[in-house]
Amino acid sequence: MPLSERRLDAFADQHAGQIPFDTSPRHLAGPGDARHVTHGLAAAGWATVSDPLSAEIVMASPDHRYRLQFDPQSATSAWWRLRAAPGDNERGWYAEFGELVPAEVLSGLTDALIAPASPQSDPWQSVTSAGWRPDEAGAAHSPDAMCHIERRPTSEFHERPSWHIEVRDAHDTQYPGPRIWHAYLDEHVPDHLAGAFLSALTDQSPLQRGMFDRTAHYSAVKEPSPLRVVDAHIARVKVLRAQARAVRRQQTAAAKPPAPTTAVQPTARR
Repeated sequence: MPLSERRLDAFADQHAGQIPFDTSPRHLAGPGDARHVTHGLAAAGWATVSDPLSAEIVMASPDHRYRLQFDPQSATSAWWRLRAAPGDNERGWYAEFGELVPAEVLSGLTDALIAPASPQSDPWQSVTSAGWRPDEAGAAHSPDAMCHIERRPTSEFHERPSWHIEVRDAHDTQYPGPRIWHAYLDEHVPDHLAGAFLSALTDQSPLQRGMFDRTAHYSAVKEPSPLRVVDAHIARVKVLRAQARAVRRQQTAAAKPPAPTTAVQPTARR
């Protein structure tokens, strides 16, 4: 189902009635509005293929290679699941995200998925630039010691490292507290997508939440916000829609066979 103006108006109406607060750090800001993810994909031509009367949302990319599932009734801790089927000279891959992952952080990955691929030399770059603390094992920890990013090494079962992100309550510095949310990106998730997720996660700018929106932890800091999340959302959707159209035009031009050349016939002699 395409992203209509009616759906954008419904998003705007809901957020217009909220008192906005800048909420930080990002990993504790709470889930936010799932439409930050689904509207972006719909603007890029993804179709909703799930039962419209179900709480579960399943979206598929135009080429049917990618599939996103959002299941708020999931029996596991993973509410979001993103799958890529094998493509031309590309491996399939899988990623999952817990209930309280901020939608804006997840949309960092999905926006990168639907945009033209950009080179990403080192997904760790944004983490170190944000001042997250590394440890001896090669993991990185947020300044509040609640979010942990680990790239687990290869093994006999995994030929490349996989990404594991966890947010845990930090009651005791020696023992990790209960898990708040997690993210897992398997070893075949492209580096530019992993980098986009980590960049959105470690970005030091706050996320906007309504006064009564759920946060992931009581220690999240909320301050009155002068920003308008609706304007930013609509502007982002327009950019994603334009990007998707440009990519489709390029693909159509590349797939179009060249026009046949007509050989010039010699003029007949009289």
